[in-house]
Amino acid sequence: MFKVIANLDLHTPLSEVADAARRAEALGFERLSIPDVCQDGLLAAAIAIGATQRIEIANSALVCFPRSPMTTAVAVWGLQDYSKGRYRLGLGPLVAANIVQKYSTPWHAPAPRMREYVLAMQAIFRCWQYGEPLRFEGKHYSFTRQQAYVAPPPIEHPEISLQLAAVGPRMISLAGELADAITAHPTNTSPRFIREIMQPELETGAVRTGRSAADVSVIVNPLIASGSSSVEIAQNRETQRQLLATILSTPNYWRSLKLFGHEELGPKLRQLTREGRWGEMSALLGDDLLDAFAFCAAWGELAGLLRESYRGVAAAIALPLPRDSANDAQIAPLVESLAA
Repeated sequence: MFKVIANLDLHTPLSEVADAARRAEALGFERLSIPDVCQDGLLAAAIAIGATQRIEIANSALVCFPRSPMTTAVAVWGLQDYSKGRYRLGLGPLVAANIVQKYSTPWHAPAPRMREYVLAMQAIFRCWQYGEPLRFEGKHYSFTRQQAYVAPPPIEHPEISLQLAAVGPRMISLAGELADAITAHPTNTSPRFIREIMQPELETGAVRTGRSAADVSVIVNPLIASGSSSVEIAQNRETQRQLLATILSTPNYWRSLKLFGHEELGPKLRQLTREGRWGEMSALLGDDLLDAFAFCAAWGELAGLLRESYRGVAAAIALPLPRDSANDAQIAPLVESLAA
C-alpha cells in the first residue's frame, strides 16, 4: 500500500487550480502536490485548500531561500489553520545558478542554511503556539522579536509535516535528521539509487537526532510513459527521453549516471546545452539508461510495475496530474490499485 500523490502540472495557472484540486480528490489521490515554479506555490495551495474537503495539499518544494523563514512561516501557519491540518510543507534549495541569477539571492552551501531555515521556523511556531520567547540566532538567520499583538494565534493542528527535496548527500542526510519525508528528484527515484545511496545517507543524518532512516518517508517521482496503445506509449517514451536528457545536463543530477555506469554522459549533455543543440541530446540516452529512470507500460500494467519496483523502498508514489482529463478513466483505477 502506497500513499498516492498527484503532482500538479507546473504550468497550471491559478485560474485552473481549484478545478484541478477537485479533480485530484475525485480521482482518489491522497495528496495534491503543488510546485513553486510558474505560479506562486503558496497562493496555489490556498486555492486548492479552499476547493477541497479531504485531500492533503502540499507544496512539493517551496523555493525557500529567497523567502525569509518568517515570511514562509506566516503563510504556512495560515494554510495549516485554513486546511484544518491538511497542509504539508515541502522545502527545496534549488541549484546555485537559479538562486543567484533568477532570484537574485546570495548563494551559500544549502544544507547548513536549510538546517537553520527549518530550526528557525520551528522556533517561530513554538513562539506562536506556546508563547515561548522568540530567540533564534544562527549564522544565516536571526529572529529575536515578535510583538504579542501581531503574533498569529495558536491553531488546532500546530505540528506541520515537513518534507525536504534533496539531491546531494548533505541534503539527504539533513532530511534524515529533521524531516518527516524526503522528496526524491526524478533522477534519484530509481529503486537502486534509493537502496544503495539514499537510505545510507538518510541513516547518517537520522542517528544525529536519535532516529533511523525508517522514520523518514520516501516520496518517489518516477518518470511515466503510459498510454492506451503501443504507439501512444512509444511517443510518451520519447518525450521522457528528451526530458531526462535535459535534466541530466545539470551536474547536480549526475549521481545516478555514476551509479549506472554512464558518468561520461553528463559532460556531453552539458556541452550540447551550451551549444544550443537541444535536439541532439536525447539520442545520447540509450534504452537501457532510459529504462533505469522511466516506467513505460500500458495503463493496466503500470500499477503492478510500480508496486513491484517500490515495495519496501518507498512510502509514497507521486504521479503526474495532466491538465487534460482525457485519461482520467485510466488514472482512477491506477490510483486505487496502488493505494490498496
